[in-house]
Amino acid sequence: MSDVKNGNLGPYGLQGRVAVVTGGSSGIGAASARRLAELGARVVIGYNSGRDRAAALAASLPGSGHHPLHLPLTDSAAIRAAAAEVEGRFGQVDVLVNSAGTTRAVPHADLDAMDDDTFDSILITNVRGPFSVIRSFAPLLRRSGDAVVVNISSLAAVTGLGSSIAYCASKAALDTMATSLARVLGPEIRIIGVSPAGVDTDFVPGRSRDALRRQAGLSPLKTVCQADDVAMAVVAAVTHLRLTTGSTLVVDGGRHL
Repeated sequence: MSDVKNGNLGPYGLQGRVAVVTGGSSGIGAASARRLAELGARVVIGYNSGRDRAAALAASLPGSGHHPLHLPLTDSAAIRAAAAEVEGRFGQVDVLVNSAGTTRAVPHADLDAMDDDTFDSILITNVRGPFSVIRSFAPLLRRSGDAVVVNISSLAAVTGLGSSIAYCASKAALDTMATSLARVLGPEIRIIGVSPAGVDTDFVPGRSRDALRRQAGLSPLKTVCQADDVAMAVVAAVTHLRLTTGSTLVVDGGRHL
């Protein structure tokens, strides 16, 4: 019998599925958790320092079975422990959203301001972190047999314009890593990136809403992107892009044009 699947798979239902969202206590992660829960998923809200936010979000989501979970991206042992806890509680994972990340606003021209510790911290959190999460959760994702990983990337990966050179490099690495992982994790797991431009969150320290408005004004759609706009793209990738893997979706109001 052939191992090749037939097409026409139809939408990917989320009722009763288990979704893990890193960086799930705020911003894009929290918005994604809400959208996934609204469609019936049980959501594991991964957090680093936002324990109270994660617990409050879990209690407020529709449905039941939602669970806050300490999931720090810089600690591979803690990530493995988190995967073991999810295995004991849920048995498998169907959706993984890698939303956690970090940055620091450093002018690109000021090379000396980008010190080694800052550069390493950004790369470890934004590249090694998602890889460690995928590595630790891969057995649970394979157990689903039809799982999806969505990485929250950035238009900075393509344009080289962003909060810092290290941040741009980290998102480019994340996208390339996803291409490599898509080859080896199929057919049980598909990998999709979602790349916004500036999003109206507190992710970049010191960035004002006026700066976001100016950036949005340079795009054809002239709209400030909200966290929920990205979350809707995450859900669309999970539920409808059934034959997409190793690709990145741009959610930027046309800013790349």
